[in-house]
Amino acid sequence: MSEARLFVISAPSGCGKGTILKEVFKDIDVYYSVSCTTRKPREGEADGKDYFFVDKRKFNKLIKEDGFLEYAEFVENKYGTPKAPVLENLAAGRDVILEIETQGAFQVKEKMPESVLIFILAPSVSEIRRRLFKRATESEDVIEGRVSKAAGEIQKAFKYDYVIMNDELEKAVEDFKTVYNSARNGDGSADRFRADNEDTVNMINEVLENA
Repeated sequence: MSEARLFVISAPSGCGKGTILKEVFKDIDVYYSVSCTTRKPREGEADGKDYFFVDKRKFNKLIKEDGFLEYAEFVENKYGTPKAPVLENLAAGRDVILEIETQGAFQVKEKMPESVLIFILAPSVSEIRRRLFKRATESEDVIEGRVSKAAGEIQKAFKYDYVIMNDELEKAVEDFKTVYNSARNGDGSADRFRADNEDTVNMINEVLENA
């Protein structure tokens, strides 16, 4: 029986989940699931590396063929996780990381209760706005759309297994590794990051109050 674990990572845009994972991948060997999306590539993104960029017709065809582990629509674009490579890597004993939105994360948790859900926070919604404008990869309207949804997404952090604050990148990376290793080893070394921990609950509420 495979001991590989499936990790599902979520955060509002601007919380730095991609940056954290980039650092984490330097030290751990996992399969990073590349999602399909109907949105257009941003500058510097490569098909098959950042996303599989497909049109809506092909995306809907994959839905009908049960080709997704999960799929969701966000800011008028669809995103989905191809099922086959995830299941193949888990069966081969290799951990898998999905970087997906909350709607898709809960779909995965329902289908695979053993999956580990990790939510990444920014200190405040205003900080999310600042980071998105600094990134300058989307229009102002799209950014404001993402920001307006951020509080609703953060509210869902309470339903995740673990929650990490990305205030300082180096610390956030170390915290992520602590959670990852604890989940793999089945010990309690990351209990302070659990979503039902009192300090974690207070942290989430503080971010929401600063929205």
